[in-house]
Amino acid sequence: MAAYLIRRLVILTLSLAAASVVIFVVIEVAPGDPASFMLGMNARPDTVAALRVELGLDQPPLQRYFAWVGGMLRGDLGLSYTYRAPVAQMVAERAQVSLPLALYALGLSVLIALPAGIIAATHRGRLADLSVVGATQLGIAVPNFWFAMLLVLLFALKLRWFSAGGFPGWSDPLLALKSLTLPAVALALPQAAILARVLRSSLIDILAEDFIRTARAKGLSRRQTLWRHGLRAALIPVLTILGLQFSFLLAGAIIIEQVFFLPGLGRLIFQAITQRDLIVVESVTMLLVFAVIVVNLLTDLAYVAADPRLRAQ
Repeated sequence: MAAYLIRRLVILTLSLAAASVVIFVVIEVAPGDPASFMLGMNARPDTVAALRVELGLDQPPLQRYFAWVGGMLRGDLGLSYTYRAPVAQMVAERAQVSLPLALYALGLSVLIALPAGIIAATHRGRLADLSVVGATQLGIAVPNFWFAMLLVLLFALKLRWFSAGGFPGWSDPLLALKSLTLPAVALALPQAAILARVLRSSLIDILAEDFIRTARAKGLSRRQTLWRHGLRAALIPVLTILGLQFSFLLAGAIIIEQVFFLPGLGRLIFQAITQRDLIVVESVTMLLVFAVIVVNLLTDLAYVAADPRLRAQ
């Protein structure tokens, strides 16, 4: 187990190093100069040059890369060109929206998908199974931003149960959670559909295995066999999807944050790209890559907890 963890940590470190190079190179070759963008089209060349010196954009790319990486290792993500504020402070403020939203949506996804997948697998070929399969197919096919607009039309504009957008802060936790409910539901429905289909397929395969028939032959009921043996064995592919879903919900909710005017990390990246705020784009993207890699590591460790056969590796 210790050797396995060490190998995974080495892979994590190498992945982060490679990601930092790719992110820096891609953003550096993107067209547009931050100093020219900030000063406008009619700015004098000497003024633009002075601002480039102030922002450190006159330094060689390799020097700026190592300065950026070194700063991140010290916890310094740099200073935003546009807002003239520490990027770390901006990320901390936006993460108070994006992280709870991702966890909220993931929780809703699990609450919807687990019973749906179990019902479909245990009633294979019946009406319940066909209903779940049809609903999940619809959930996968329909974009989450379309769900979001429908939710706004129904629950915000017509019924007036929720606000149409914005985030009031965490001074009132209940009001904050209420403002995140519609975005979380819009994010959770497609993810729940995917998770339910994966769980259904995995459970159907597991319930046909010999060890399940052996458990039934020893006197366990169908329900006991499902909960004691079948569900745990079927969790391996489900854990994979959960890890990927959390990464997507944390880093890929840009459109939903735009629909609901949420000041999250996705919207921060979108604004930084439009404003050519390179240091914000680089640092936030790198943090999201780090979060994805760490989630994948935790998913691998969850494999070991769910399947004892992996502990000997």
